[in-house]
Amino acid sequence: MKQNLLILLSFVAMGFQSMAQEGVPVYFDYLADNYYLVYPSMAGIGEGGKIRATIRQQWFSADDAPNLQTLNAHFRAGENNGFGAIFFNDANGYHSQTGLKLTYAHHLRLGGDYRSLNQLSFGLSAGIQQSNLDESEFVSIIPDPLVTGSRNSVSYFNMDLGMSYNFREFYAHAAIHNLLGRGRDLYSAVESTNLRKYLVSSGYVFGRGEWQVEPSVLFQYTEFTREKAVDINAKVYKSVDFGTVWGGISYRRSFDGAQYQTSSNFGEQRLQLITPIVGVNYKNFLVSYNYSYQMGDIRFDNGGFHQITLGYDFGQPEKRYDCKCPAVNY
Repeated sequence: MKQNLLILLSFVAMGFQSMAQEGVPVYFDYLADNYYLVYPSMAGIGEGGKIRATIRQQWFSADDAPNLQTLNAHFRAGENNGFGAIFFNDANGYHSQTGLKLTYAHHLRLGGDYRSLNQLSFGLSAGIQQSNLDESEFVSIIPDPLVTGSRNSVSYFNMDLGMSYNFREFYAHAAIHNLLGRGRDLYSAVESTNLRKYLVSSGYVFGRGEWQVEPSVLFQYTEFTREKAVDINAKVYKSVDFGTVWGGISYRRSFDGAQYQTSSNFGEQRLQLITPIVGVNYKNFLVSYNYSYQMGDIRFDNGGFHQITLGYDFGQPEKRYDCKCPAVNY
């Protein structure tokens, strides 16, 4: 019973139903110079390439709590081509998913001086995913025809489509995840074939001296459930002798609420997450940590969600563009 409650509350905490989380969940690791994990068009966005690995763990005090691991790499090939790959493993109680995505991106320079960033990018990711459901430990006094009592596993193919525009310190991105109508047929009950999610984000980096400030926003919409959420972010960068130190904060709020009842009254609660993030760029290496705290009266645990990102940049002998644009110039 405790494990089933854990699974239910973890979906509520993230603001999306389980079917909407197919693929890589959109957490806050994109703020650690990891936009490619969300937008295929960011593959090979700058000179050289990047490697990023993330580990996320929720609720250390709970058994079989949700956890996520990702590993991705992307690089520039020639003037216009970018290539990338993403591997991920996402586990949540009795359910888990593992997948691999391969990406091609095409980058178009839109005039101006060669060192002045003005670039339009398109990207397409195609991948295969395996979803697993372990019902072997489900126990019911009255037999349930929807419970098979076995380990179910299905694989299916899907695609992500993205577009990005970078103009000096300004950037804007858009993507459609799970573009194809592919049902996974993992559960005995009928499942929707619509797993599409839409994402749009934009931001600007102010300051060209020792300090920079970067406000940004990300909006996501799940088509089948019509759920909407927005991230409002702010980051600060400081140049130091060995590289860059930076930090920031993100506020995520869902547009959709869930009603609940206590012994004394009724209430409605919307997803609200506060996520501070800190990081260091040392030479070609990146280390970042973020902690998400869920606000509201109804929570599974007082603990939050921890995430660590490790990165390495390669093939970048010197900065290519004359701008303060961390996602492009490293």
